Amino acid sequence: MRGALLVAGTTSDAGKSVLVAGLCRMLARRGVRVAPFKAQNMSNNSVVTLDGGEIGRAQALQARACGLEPSVRFNPVLLKPGGDRTSQLVVRGRAVTTVGARDYITHREWLREIVTAELAALRDEFDVVICEGAGSPAEINLRATDLANMGLAQAAQLPVLVVGDIDRGGVLAHLFGTVAVLSPADQALIAGFVINKFRGDVGLLEPGLDQLRALTGRPTLGVVPFAEGLWLDAEDSLGVVGDAPVGRPTPPIGEEWLRVAAIRLPRVSNSTDVEALACEPGVSVHWVTEPSRLADADLVVLPGSKSTVTDLDWLRRSGIGDALIRRAQAGGAILGICGGYQMLGRVIDDDVESGAGSVQGLDLLDLEIEFGSDKVLAQVDGDAWGIPVRGYEIHHGRVRRTGDAPLLTDAAGTKEGSVRGSVRGTHWHGLLENDDFRRRLLTEVAETAGRAGFVVAPDTDVARVREAQLDLLADLVERHLDVDAVLAIVGGGSPVGLPTIASRLL
Repeated sequence: MRGALLVAGTTSDAGKSVLVAGLCRMLARRGVRVAPFKAQNMSNNSVVTLDGGEIGRAQALQARACGLEPSVRFNPVLLKPGGDRTSQLVVRGRAVTTVGARDYITHREWLREIVTAELAALRDEFDVVICEGAGSPAEINLRATDLANMGLAQAAQLPVLVVGDIDRGGVLAHLFGTVAVLSPADQALIAGFVINKFRGDVGLLEPGLDQLRALTGRPTLGVVPFAEGLWLDAEDSLGVVGDAPVGRPTPPIGEEWLRVAAIRLPRVSNSTDVEALACEPGVSVHWVTEPSRLADADLVVLPGSKSTVTDLDWLRRSGIGDALIRRAQAGGAILGICGGYQMLGRVIDDDVESGAGSVQGLDLLDLEIEFGSDKVLAQVDGDAWGIPVRGYEIHHGRVRRTGDAPLLTDAAGTKEGSVRGSVRGTHWHGLLENDDFRRRLLTEVAETAGRAGFVVAPDTDVARVREAQLDLLADLVERHLDVDAVLAIVGGGSPVGLPTIASRLL
């Protein structure tokens, strides 16, 4: 078979990313050469690809679902929000400028050429391309300049499935309304609906689905149940909620739990770094937004930030900065990653990201950071505690000087990261996904915290957990979607003869 499909959503975090990943893994298991594609993403959760750029983390997961290495081809335009009104524009994996909401419009035409050319090339190379929309196609105020939803669907004549999250309530209205506000030409490309995160008796929902079909002329091609086991590689910031647990904590092997507090910065980036910790039995990871939540934590993780100086100021204003200083003085374990690592140092000189110049850090590490205009993008290998480790770097800040012991040594023999007492830091993302390194770190944290009853699991394999989640997604697609109907839509191109909602109502 050959063809393509666009999966759109009624809202952000409706389930587009996971449905695309599930469809990709399902097709790959059937021997279909399939690739993912997201023309434009907006996310601060990104990864570095083998071709030396960065893409949204969801597209990296979708590539793995296809059995492919992540590539900038799968996400040619990435917006990384650094404030309420500005974002860094990343094109084909490289940061090119910072744009505001209004001036981004001026870039749309040349970006449109890039995304349509990239999609065409992928369709020539692969049997099937499963595209993911961005936000909602019902944002009609943005339709004239849309690159990722109906604009892409029209340019490439893609059939569109619209997915809605029933957990939010009002899903039938969301699905109906999404189609109703579109122009007749755009409505003609909507081939059907999928409902996500359903709990309960589907028989109670079926009359509503029948009415939805009567109103729109379009079928609901699947009702996917809520699955507890799906949480790794969360991309949308809506999933990073203060005081909420990360993942689904499983009981400890020993007699005690280990408690991890991950600080939910306003501009948190690569929040997925802490997910590997949450894969461990007996490790409870929570996002926190106020200082009292640090008091009983055995480890505090200060993650990356897309706006390091601004988030450092938030740490101070929230009281968390002082709580971190008291914690370090008391010998409590702290781990800073990328921007979080930079905040732990003495000085940050930033004339690039914030333009703030020289700013005092928390002074918990003997570290000076200077921002450069070019972003460091690299996949990296090295050694920590005699353990081989891998990771990736995405940052503007460089270490100008450090007086602390290194956390690790990279493959070239260069010292990386810092250790000062119970405070550690590194620029490397993905470090906690190295199973042996994570076990050693948790062992040391438990000893520091006096958790003699905590036992590190000897066999947690994050890569295997991720693969199991992809297979679970594919299983859900196989069981709960009308796969034959979906494949017919993929192979048949844009739908023909579907009525507009306006004509149905008159």
